[in-house]
Amino acid sequence: MLVTGGSRGIGRGIVLAAARAGANVVTCYRQEGEAVESLKAALKETGGDHHVLRADASDEADVGRLIATCEGLPGGLDAVVNSAGAFEPTSYDKLDPTQWAATLQANLTATHLVTQRALPLLGEGSSVINIGSTVAFIGMAGGAHYTAVKTALVGLTRSLARELGPKGIRFNTVSPGRIETEAMVALPAPAAEQQRKLFSSFTALGRLGTVDEVAQVVLFLISDLATYITGQNIHVDGCV
Repeated sequence: MLVTGGSRGIGRGIVLAAARAGANVVTCYRQEGEAVESLKAALKETGGDHHVLRADASDEADVGRLIATCEGLPGGLDAVVNSAGAFEPTSYDKLDPTQWAATLQANLTATHLVTQRALPLLGEGSSVINIGSTVAFIGMAGGAHYTAVKTALVGLTRSLARELGPKGIRFNTVSPGRIETEAMVALPAPAAEQQRKLFSSFTALGRLGTVDEVAQVVLFLISDLATYITGQNIHVDGCV
């Protein structure tokens, strides 16, 4: 299994959940740090053949190294989760071409590069999950560029599901809402509590989601329990 952007947030949750479920996982990160070291330590405790590489999913050469590592996985590659991405909030009137292009490259082009390079390794029964966002459905002030690429991701997923369905490869999007990650935990306590209260008020369940709740949906979609689910956009958002 390949999971991009696996050292933090939702990607990290997917990596750990998959490893604990018995998958051999290849994942990547862009910057060294404590998060990477703690992920490596946690993976060692699960057993299995895991690889944590420094690689940028939006860089063709780095993607080549990731796929080469996947070729050596015991049992081959049967699932890809495109979780890597980047976003810097900016009002639309101040959004310049460089930032627009960077957002496109980090989120949509990265997914394309990884998926296309992984295809020769994927056989019948394989699954590709693209991590989207509920902003594609509800919009986002200060995030028109991010909303645009996440919306495009849904269309890409749907098209690939149709094109590669005859080969038995499934494609789905998982679109989280507001999820409590380590980034929120790292905020000063008053600020974190303010955000929890605000964003929880938008959901029917009255709380934020957890990374594990997203991860479990991903694991379901790549499992044999979901063999007739493809081309879908599954919202994990507590009903916003």
